[in-house]
Amino acid sequence: MYRRSNKPLPSSKTEQDQKMLKRPDFVLITGDGYIDHPSYGAAVISRVLDDAGYSVAIISQPDWTDRQSVCMYGKPKLGFLITSGNMDSMVSNYTVNRRRRRKDYYTPGGKTGKRPDRAVIVYSGLVKENYPDSPIIIGGIETSLRRFAHYDYWDDSIRRPILYDCRGDLLVFGMGEKAVVEIAEALKAGISVKDLTYIRGTGYLSAEGYQDVEELPSFEEVSQSKRKYAQMAAMLQTANDPFYEKPYIQKCQHRWMVQNPPQLPLTKAELDKVYALPYSFKPAPHYREEIPSYPELKFSMTINRGCIGNCSFCAIALHQGRYIQSRSVESVVEEAKLLCAEKDFKGYIHDVGGPTANFLEPSCEKQKIQGVCRDRECLFPKPCPNLKVDHSYYLKILSALEDLPKVKKVFIRSGIRYDYVLLDQDPTFLNRLVRHHVSGQLHVAPEHVSDSVLRLMGKPPIGVYNQFKNKFDQINQETGKKQYIIPYFISGHPGSTLEDAIALSLYLKKNRMIPKQVQDFYPTPGTLATAMYYTGLDPNTLKPVYVAKGKEKQWQRACIQFNNPRNYATILQALKKAGREDLIGRGVNALIPPYSRRKSPKNKRGRKKK
Repeated sequence: MYRRSNKPLPSSKTEQDQKMLKRPDFVLITGDGYIDHPSYGAAVISRVLDDAGYSVAIISQPDWTDRQSVCMYGKPKLGFLITSGNMDSMVSNYTVNRRRRRKDYYTPGGKTGKRPDRAVIVYSGLVKENYPDSPIIIGGIETSLRRFAHYDYWDDSIRRPILYDCRGDLLVFGMGEKAVVEIAEALKAGISVKDLTYIRGTGYLSAEGYQDVEELPSFEEVSQSKRKYAQMAAMLQTANDPFYEKPYIQKCQHRWMVQNPPQLPLTKAELDKVYALPYSFKPAPHYREEIPSYPELKFSMTINRGCIGNCSFCAIALHQGRYIQSRSVESVVEEAKLLCAEKDFKGYIHDVGGPTANFLEPSCEKQKIQGVCRDRECLFPKPCPNLKVDHSYYLKILSALEDLPKVKKVFIRSGIRYDYVLLDQDPTFLNRLVRHHVSGQLHVAPEHVSDSVLRLMGKPPIGVYNQFKNKFDQINQETGKKQYIIPYFISGHPGSTLEDAIALSLYLKKNRMIPKQVQDFYPTPGTLATAMYYTGLDPNTLKPVYVAKGKEKQWQRACIQFNNPRNYATILQALKKAGREDLIGRGVNALIPPYSRRKSPKNKRGRKKK
């Protein structure tokens, strides 16, 4: 039965006293502002433990300059759970240019500086100083992506597995509901955290190696050889297959980082239970400022996990895995009823989706028994013959939500894989999507136009996107709607040359696209694209890959935003470097006007605009 709690779990000393909780079983420390909503990992883990009979108190964004900030509740009975939050703390704190961000979307008021760099390491260090004998269990996406040796973009070096640096006892990777309950049961039974070496979905440090395992190149090897690092990156793409029973190990400084097999996928009933827990769906009551990420998520619902797309620049497959898990129609409807009961609900569900909204079932029958293929992808370089393409279940969920009395409109704002949509022989979903579930703009991600770059990204050719856009426009014309596709593009991705960037700019100009936001490629730990960026090699083939860095990376980004006068001087440098002065002028194909030598536009008095 779905029900809503009146309050989140205790996240301050006052709330702890009100609950008459003297000493919690676990203290969960998170780098995010605390919102008791299933879109936030800290809320899910704490509610799962609470449902299993364990008391949990939250320390949200402790003052990392104060060593006593983690002592709010004293020493917990069983241990500390530590996460940086919904994002890697370095990505939260820095732009791709390594500059401090001006806003933190997971902090009250959007204030920056509330979470430290490398938050898991810092928080673990504070706990270790105050409670050296208390178990420390780390988790979340920062932990998942850094569980083995990894290239760190901000240090521009190879860092050790995160357990070495944080001095934690146990690591939980992926979606950890099952693992964290097993850990709690074992600790309550009196088993030492050092002996918890058997739990799926966890990792630990060991003084000895093992046989019958997948052994990754050692930390020392990947630190000294880029080729070895590329080989390791390719091996890690299969490390999240729950049906593969061998542990993965990596030697580092006379010890071994050991990753047990991932936890088995949650069944529909198990996933439904996670979302049926009594979340309050509200921020902690002591906050006086709004958390910027909350308003959009408040009336949105997550219905699935995992992604079969496995784009090389994306961390979802390494964190959630490629095996798709989804909720039942009844589960989604019951949560929607709770949303409808909110006083400020205006009849619009903002999103019904997940990592990729239209992936709701395993790709084929084989996956349900043997897991995902280790030597091939479902959609790339071309769709697998065994791929099951069916949107009927998604349509069933959407119809059930629209039938609710208080619901006026159900929107889809999560990512849609348009190539998967086109593979569906039944046009019902595409028609329904365009006619009923687009809020004026549909965001999709072709990412680039160069076939060579798209191949390295793991994305389909640009012709597939063009085909989807034509069908989208045709349905809009039939219905008389004025709706638009907003495409996402990435600049500076490994494999992209200056000529490729200019080709993308010409494509945008020809199709009258003016991208407001461009994602400059951001090398995040663990992804294949980050391995390409660091090594200059394609991990799958070990063939050389062109990598733009420094000034050329800025040129590629500026070219995509050719309509911005502030970029004219930068684009001029790029065009001259590429020998494309023919694109300077007043012609149809010109990217910048002939007076592009000006560094910035001026007002009528000749002063530069701020």
